[in-house]
Amino acid sequence: MTDGFDEKRSWPQLVHIATDGETYGHHHRHGDMALAYALEYLESTRLGKITNYGEYLELHPPTYEVEILENTSWSCSHGVERWRTNCGCTSGGHSGWNQEWRRPLRQALDWLRDDLLPCYEEKALQLFDNPWVARNDYIDVILDRSLESVEQFFERHCRGTLSGEENVQALKLLELQRHAMLVYTSCGWFFDELSGIETVQVIQYAVRALQLSQELFDNGLEDRFLDLLEEAKGNIPEHRDGRLIYEKFVKPTRVDLLKAGAHYAVSCLFEDYGKQARIFCYTANREDYRLLQAGKIRLLLGNAFISSEVTRESCPVTFGVVHMGDHIVSGGVRRFRGEEAYQSLVEEVSGVFAGGDIAELLRVVDRSFGLGTYSLRLLFRDQQRKILRLILDATLLEAEAHHRRFYEDHSTLMRYLADLGIPLPAHFKMAAEFILNMDLRRAFEAPSLDRERIHQLVTESRTFGVALDHATLEFALRRMIERMADQFSSQPEDLTRLQTLESALDLVHSLPFEMNLWKPQNAYYQVLQGVYPKLREQLRDGAENLQNWVAHFTALAEKLRVRIPQAPDKENG
Repeated sequence: MTDGFDEKRSWPQLVHIATDGETYGHHHRHGDMALAYALEYLESTRLGKITNYGEYLELHPPTYEVEILENTSWSCSHGVERWRTNCGCTSGGHSGWNQEWRRPLRQALDWLRDDLLPCYEEKALQLFDNPWVARNDYIDVILDRSLESVEQFFERHCRGTLSGEENVQALKLLELQRHAMLVYTSCGWFFDELSGIETVQVIQYAVRALQLSQELFDNGLEDRFLDLLEEAKGNIPEHRDGRLIYEKFVKPTRVDLLKAGAHYAVSCLFEDYGKQARIFCYTANREDYRLLQAGKIRLLLGNAFISSEVTRESCPVTFGVVHMGDHIVSGGVRRFRGEEAYQSLVEEVSGVFAGGDIAELLRVVDRSFGLGTYSLRLLFRDQQRKILRLILDATLLEAEAHHRRFYEDHSTLMRYLADLGIPLPAHFKMAAEFILNMDLRRAFEAPSLDRERIHQLVTESRTFGVALDHATLEFALRRMIERMADQFSSQPEDLTRLQTLESALDLVHSLPFEMNLWKPQNAYYQVLQGVYPKLREQLRDGAENLQNWVAHFTALAEKLRVRIPQAPDKENG
C-alpha cells in the first residue's frame, strides 16, 4: 500500500472490518475472502493504492545505491558466525541447547572442500579449457539436463571431442564441485541441532562429494572426514555426534547405479514399468524379465541397463527378487556378467523355486548376489511408501471382508442390544466402527451424492454409539464439495450444478462434524463478483426465467455463510 494511508485508522482496524461479524465468514481460516474484502475496501474508500514491487519501482526508480558489507547476514547479528561458531543465534526452540557443533562441522566441510580442490583442478584441466569457468557455467546444465544442453555445454568448454568415458568423468567432476558448494546451504546452519533434517541434508551433500571423489580419484577420504565429523557433538544424547549421525541417517541414503537397479527390481514386483522406466534421475531399460509365482510367493529375475541422467553413466545389471507376501522382500543385484552366467543363474534359482524349498531359495539368492542384497527398507523413500501403501491396501481389504461379514451376520443382534440400551461388546463395536466409517468415506468419494445412504449410515453410527473418524471423513467430504464448487464456478449459469452444490451443503450442515468451507466460499465469491451482477441486471430487464437461479444462488449464500451485498437502486445509482 502506498501514499494515502490514514494513520488514524490502524491496519488492525482495517483487518477487523474485513473479518468482523458474519460479513464473509465465521472463522479466521476464511482469510482469502477477508483479504478480498479488505483490498476492495481500501480501493473504494481511497485509503490507499494497491500496488506491487514491479509497478512501484517503475513509478519510483531507485535514487540511492547501497553496498553490501562483507561477512554480514540477515539472520545473524554477529556477521557470518552462524555458519561457523556457537554465536548464540538460534531458532529459539530449545533454551538449553548449544551450537558448539557448528565449528567442527565447518572445519570438516572446509577440509573436504580444500582437499578436493587440487584433485578437481588437475583432472579438469585435462578436459576443460578453464575448469573454473566451466564449473560456474555448469548452472546451464543443472537447469536443463537434456542431451542437447549437455552437448552444447561440452562444445563451449571442452578440449576437443570427449570420449563417452570422458563425458562421464567431466560431469562427475562438475557434480563434485556442485555438492562441495551445497554443503554451505544456509538452512543447514540456521537451526539448533546437528541431527536436524536441514543439517543432515548438508552432510548428505558432503557424502555425495565423497562418493564422486572416490569414483574419480580413489583417494579414500571418508575415514578422515568421519574423524573430523566425530568432533561435532549434538544436543540429543541418542544421536551423539556427527559420525553416528552419518552412519544412521546419511550413509543409507547414498545411491549408486547398483542401488538404483535394486530399487527398480523390487519396484517391478508391484508396478508394471514396461520396457523403459524413469526412476527419479535414473532410467532403466529392461533386457530380460521373468516372473514366477506359487501362491503368494513370487520370484522375479531379469537384466536391465541402469543409467544416470546426471552423470550419463550406465551399467548393465542382473537382478533377482523374492516376495514372500506383505512386506517381506529379499532381492539382489549385481553387474551383468554375460549371457552364460545369467542363464546359469536363472536355471539354478528357477529350479529351487519349482522345488518349493523357500529356505534354500533365499540362500541361493543371497549366495548369488553377495553384498548386493536389498529389502524394502533400502528403496527410495517415496517409492517405499507407495509400495507399502499398496501392500496395506490389500491387507485392509482382507480386514474389511472379515469385519463386514461379522457386521452383516450380527447386525440384527446389535440393533436388539442397542434398543435395550445394552452397550455393544467390544468386538461388535469395533466391526461396526470399521464398516460404517469405511462406507461413509466411500459414499463421500462417489461420483454422485447419495444423501439417503449417507443419512442411513450416520443414523446407524448413532444407534450403535460408534465413533466416526471426523478428520478422514471431513477430508473426503470436503474434496467432494470443492469439486462441485469448481464445477459450478466453471459454468455458473448451469442451474443443475448450482442445485447439486446446494444439496451437498444441506448434507454438510446435518453431519456431526464441521467442514472447512473456504474454497467453496471463494468459488461462490468469484461468481458473486463476476456473473451474478450481470444476471441480476437481466432479471431486472424482465428475464423471468432467471428467478429460479437467483433464488437458489441466494439460498446457497446462506449455507456458505456469505452475505450478498444489497444491490444499489437502479434509478438512484
